[in-house]
Amino acid sequence: MYTQCPECLSVFSLDAPTLAKAHGHVVCGHCHAGFDSLATLAEQLPPEPFVELPLNEPAFEPPLLDLVVYRPRPEPTPVVVLGETPVAVASQAPVEDFSQLVFAPRFARESKAQAPKRTGRRERRHLSSSDERRWPWVLACSLLTLVLGVQLAWAKRNDLIRDPLTGGWLRSTCATLGCELPLVAAPGRLRLLASNVQAHPSVAHALMISASVRNDAAFAQPYPVLTVTLSNAQGQRIAMRRLQPEEYLDDTSILRSGLSPGGTAVLLLEVEDPGDNAVAFELGFE
Repeated sequence: MYTQCPECLSVFSLDAPTLAKAHGHVVCGHCHAGFDSLATLAEQLPPEPFVELPLNEPAFEPPLLDLVVYRPRPEPTPVVVLGETPVAVASQAPVEDFSQLVFAPRFARESKAQAPKRTGRRERRHLSSSDERRWPWVLACSLLTLVLGVQLAWAKRNDLIRDPLTGGWLRSTCATLGCELPLVAAPGRLRLLASNVQAHPSVAHALMISASVRNDAAFAQPYPVLTVTLSNAQGQRIAMRRLQPEEYLDDTSILRSGLSPGGTAVLLLEVEDPGDNAVAFELGFE
């Protein structure tokens, strides 16, 4: 509790024993002025900043206290002994209190006895209804998780097919189901076994380049984009061309099936002859 000195406006904290000593009359520890602490007594302080605590207006009638927290029991009746026979003074027969006695009819008692059974049935119905409401959400979440997994697998399909473990499992599964995996390019696993360049036998000012390529990957991959680079004696590039698979292969079925694992293919390329300056050539895969 808190109170305020009316002279210097100092706010003090006090308790019930302090108030009871002089019936609320206290002396300020700052200006030594005496004042009635009950005039501004408050349980909590108002929000700061503030100047004065509100005054407690006196009531015309004393307040009524109706919240009883404790009441002592009455003492037993004293007994006076006269001679050898004890005589009770103002002895009275004990009076029983029937104010809290509750009478219940028979049908009410039977209904209370059957109440646990009905409660158990009600709980079972509640559990079954909650399960019925829950399973559509579980099914929907499972389907969404499956769809998300399929989308992620499709987005990372190239990496999954290149991986030895998952790629082997996917190829065996597709072989059982009769499906086909998409072709995945891995130019780094193509090996150039042999190559040769010569003048074109039937076209003037043209060159014919032959290359033998092997697929060292464990999966089929599409035919690569070939880069042909011609250079002079000083190693300077004088011509370069990038050939798409459709430019050096005419068979669409071969293009669709791709280069099988461990398979070898001989590629024939026709390029324009840049002249006598071209003395070296280089093949690359993209």
